[in-house]
Amino acid sequence: MLSLQGMPARMCDGIDRRELMRVGGLSTLGLSLPTLMSSTARGDSSDPTFGRAKSVIYVWLQGGPPQHETFDPKPDAPVGIRGAFSPIQTNIPGVHFCELLPRTARMADKLAIVRSMATDNNQHSGSGFEVLTGYKYRGSNPRQISAEDWPWFGSLVKMLKPSEKLPPLSTVWVPQIMRLNENVTPAGQTSGFLGRRWNPDRFNVNPADPAARVPELQLDDVPALRLKQRVGLLDQVDRHFDRLARGREPRLFAGYQDQAFDILLNGRVRNAFDVSGESEALRNRYGRSQWNQCLLLSRRLVEAGVRLVHVNWVREPGDSAVDNPMWDTHAQNADRLEDVLCPKFDLGFTALIEDLDTRGLLEETLVVAIAEFGRTPRINPLGGRDHWGSVFSFALAGAGISAGQVYGASDRQGGHPAQNRVTPADLTATIFHLLGIDPQGAFRDTIGREHRLTTGEPIRALLGSSPATSARVTPGGSLDRVKPLDGRKLKQRGFGRSVTVEIADFGSRPKGWRARPLLSADSAAGFGVWHARDAASARLGFAGTGERVVGKGAQALLSQELVNPRAGGYLARLRLRGHGAINKLATARFEFCRYGSLVKDPINRQTLASLDIPAAVLSSSEWVTLEFPARLDSARPGANFAIGRGLGIVLSLQPRAGQKPVDGEAWLEVDDIEVIFTGRTINENVTV
Repeated sequence: MLSLQGMPARMCDGIDRRELMRVGGLSTLGLSLPTLMSSTARGDSSDPTFGRAKSVIYVWLQGGPPQHETFDPKPDAPVGIRGAFSPIQTNIPGVHFCELLPRTARMADKLAIVRSMATDNNQHSGSGFEVLTGYKYRGSNPRQISAEDWPWFGSLVKMLKPSEKLPPLSTVWVPQIMRLNENVTPAGQTSGFLGRRWNPDRFNVNPADPAARVPELQLDDVPALRLKQRVGLLDQVDRHFDRLARGREPRLFAGYQDQAFDILLNGRVRNAFDVSGESEALRNRYGRSQWNQCLLLSRRLVEAGVRLVHVNWVREPGDSAVDNPMWDTHAQNADRLEDVLCPKFDLGFTALIEDLDTRGLLEETLVVAIAEFGRTPRINPLGGRDHWGSVFSFALAGAGISAGQVYGASDRQGGHPAQNRVTPADLTATIFHLLGIDPQGAFRDTIGREHRLTTGEPIRALLGSSPATSARVTPGGSLDRVKPLDGRKLKQRGFGRSVTVEIADFGSRPKGWRARPLLSADSAAGFGVWHARDAASARLGFAGTGERVVGKGAQALLSQELVNPRAGGYLARLRLRGHGAINKLATARFEFCRYGSLVKDPINRQTLASLDIPAAVLSSSEWVTLEFPARLDSARPGANFAIGRGLGIVLSLQPRAGQKPVDGEAWLEVDDIEVIFTGRTINENVTV
């Protein structure tokens, strides 16, 4: 759809359009352009890093990664602070990252890590606003966007350093607007008091989906030929400018107008958004999730001439109204990091750096990976870490960055800066400097008021034209430790020879099958669960021969923790069959559950949804496939659905009440259980 906002003009075809020209997410072009600002390329001309960056890729890790399990491990801290993972040596002597970032550790020589950023604000909205603007929030509610907000730093880049190749697309934001719970859109991600024409150009894209299109670039209701014919209708806009003093502003507007039509009609931008032309090997190197493919898209966009690309962490379906969405790991911190977050980041971020470097683009592209804050030093009772703005880490790479170093330090517990405290204003000043914008300069708003770009100073110790050190060492860690995501909800499905069934209180990691009571696979006898490796199955019931008495309340449990459980719909598919007189001796049930402890022992669980296994299945000697759909979500819109200490599945077998001593073998056999997440839609009406 094509429109120009703010002009309620009636066209010759009788259609009333308030917006005559808009390219989906393109910002309003406006009826006049403000005077270009005084902060042009003055800066420190003696510094060779000034203006070194032609473009910026800003990787926003929404939710707040924990510094302890990423760039600032604390192996000497108490276990309740250091966490479950170990540090590994990077390829820079003396620099260690968490073991969940083995690929990142192998290219630390291309990164500069800051470990002493601080906002002293523990709110997503308030701390995020400061990081995204360089200024502390001064309004009444940072959870709401306001026209009076201080502008996002990218809006100032769009105003002061527009792209030479694509001025209307100087700043692009993909793939989603930033949301907090459900549909709360916090301040700091718009142009604020500068006016909407300087908003980022947002594109709701999913380059991981081959069938997906970029809705903001579609001309569904206006064919290209008809659009060309309608260009003449812009005479009404020209008449508006005839009433203005002839000068630079009308000429600039005409230039932007021409380029906006050029973007739609000649396919330059549409081609940049099409990642299908990239090799399968490269796409796999980035990772196939939406976020990972957006990183690949960001490289294509800077190649096309976009000045700044903001890549927002993707809020996947079901990643709303839970207690650990995105990087906001209030619960199950270690599990979320190991199963989802670090694999995505470690694969995609290193692919981006590697790809830029291979193409010669890293020398002219600044890459920033940051979030609104970090996480608490102390791990909470749900195995999570909470909001922490007192200190956190971020990474820089590329144009003008002296890589291969760590700047600043946190204290022994990773709770506060211990050396070289850095503020968001310093980061924005650094970005401005590298783009060739004087960070000490000023700009004027739409009514002529003058404002200082930033109160920060460029982080001089990070700037340079060469690495901070030439020393290299062999990095530690294993790439097999953190593998690309495969989307499965169960780490193990079947029961082949490579599968190990552990006792129920074995612990959470590595994920896999747990059983209680677990009988020996070689000499199974009694009541419980055993792994029949030769048959590639698990059996629940009565093993061996001879008379056996089962105590009151006994049950056999086979369980597995879900990988990355989210709120929403699930489908479980089980393949079962009975043996012997198990239908007369016991009943069976399948459940989705919430664990009562971090050990994930199924004996301590809360049932969320259950299915009684039909008697016909227990009495059948042939394999039967059962499907069980369930919805694991809050009953009230906007209310949080607790992941708590983890969700899982349980197959249980209970001897019938009053059962006499059992003589002979009888069991329920299972050779496959699959769990599929069927999704969840964000409720647009929830704004709490």
